[in-house]
Amino acid sequence: MRQHLRLALATASAAALTGGLLTFSATTATAADPVPHPVADFDGDGFGDVAYSAAVATVDGKVHAGRIVALYGSPRGVTAADRTTISQNTPGIPDSAEVGDGFGSVSAYGDFDGDGFDDLAVSASTEDTAGVRDTGTVTIVWGSPRGLSGGTALAAPAPSLHGGWGKSLAAGDFDGDGTEDLAVGTASSTVHVFGDGIARSGRPGSYRTFKAPIRNEEFTGALDLTAGDVNGDLRADLIVSGIEPGGAWRHNVNFYVPGTPTGLSVASARKLKPGLVSAVGDIDGDGYGDIVTGQHWDPTDDPDVLSAPDSVLGGKVNVTYGSATGPVTAATTAVSQDTGRVPGTSEHGDGFGFEVSLGDIDGDGFQDLVVGTPDEDLSGVAEAGAVTVLHGSAAGLDTDSGLQYFTQATAGVPGTNETYDGFGSEVKLTDVTGDGRADLTVGRPGENGGNGSVVQLLSDGTRITTTGVRTLAPSAVGVSTHGSPNFGGEAAD
Repeated sequence: MRQHLRLALATASAAALTGGLLTFSATTATAADPVPHPVADFDGDGFGDVAYSAAVATVDGKVHAGRIVALYGSPRGVTAADRTTISQNTPGIPDSAEVGDGFGSVSAYGDFDGDGFDDLAVSASTEDTAGVRDTGTVTIVWGSPRGLSGGTALAAPAPSLHGGWGKSLAAGDFDGDGTEDLAVGTASSTVHVFGDGIARSGRPGSYRTFKAPIRNEEFTGALDLTAGDVNGDLRADLIVSGIEPGGAWRHNVNFYVPGTPTGLSVASARKLKPGLVSAVGDIDGDGYGDIVTGQHWDPTDDPDVLSAPDSVLGGKVNVTYGSATGPVTAATTAVSQDTGRVPGTSEHGDGFGFEVSLGDIDGDGFQDLVVGTPDEDLSGVAEAGAVTVLHGSAAGLDTDSGLQYFTQATAGVPGTNETYDGFGSEVKLTDVTGDGRADLTVGRPGENGGNGSVVQLLSDGTRITTTGVRTLAPSAVGVSTHGSPNFGGEAAD
């Protein structure tokens, strides 16, 4: 998971701009993933849970301090009544809410202490510590029969040597020993891996680092981390997104880092197509995880600036299929709004691929893909946003049949298309009703002038529907609307 990014990656002077998350695909929501990493179940009741942030929420008068909300699943899905809202001022959570901390900017779930309840790692990557600006913090909030409660700080080994501790997070069993590991990214190229479980004292069973082949300087580092088993060896692999090192141009690059019996092997890293968000799941049902990366940016229209490599009008997603030897990079498939019968038309600034999520919506054993296009203009309304659903099949991603397209003007979807709503800024496929089918939650952080909200759209066993649709507004889940909290901007993966 990572902070959402809207990038101007064309020149050495262009900076990566933060705008809104990490992705680890799960077994129940992503049924064909060979690695047993279940959907988040913080309270152990058998229903999938989700966690959405309001990372710029005001907390007790502290602007941009941040909150995160765990929404617990049930036969009716998630509701505002059954949830836990957490800030750094919540009893049992380390530290305290301060201006600009950004608590909830990134989060990832996993059963780190091995007690059978999923825990939530939460970043406040712009928190100042020990008088050093933006060093960042990571807190693990512990799962229990009552849901999330209490927390432990995961200390940065050398906070003075890097900023942005927790800039990106990913959970997965990288060495195949049956315990959950946590990868932590920073503003440097070093990725920190806490392995073999993490005790409630904050002490990990093991600790390793590796330097990813990405640029190592301000505004860069690990922009995104995504875990999933690509080569079918029952170990999670890691996708690292960053800026390509060397040269004057700031272009995005991704690397596949395989898991091994001794952990992640950067010596075996392999370059992938660009994309600032990723998901891993078995789209074609062959037992190997496939990699989807969202490359949402356009080519530049400035004749004096070099466009980012392989960029297309309106954005696209790249699908790289897995195999026993890892990703088959030579056979990467690109999908845009101009591919097959994919709804919509590729237009400048759409942002198709800004967010992606994989899950088995219809229970056929093939992972389905949801793509967020939050900057889509609709009927003259700027950046109202849209969501596209594409189904997996034995032949791979199906761009000709079973397609669905949701906006706030779709019958049954709450709200209306409004300027800068950003519907689809976050998408998450998770089985929140316990029927074995992945349901969809959609973040629209720009709703109501930046207050934000989350929309639930359930699977009927075959497709996503508006039956049981529900809107979760910030005020209903304990998030202050003072100062535009952008609730729904990030989901835990």
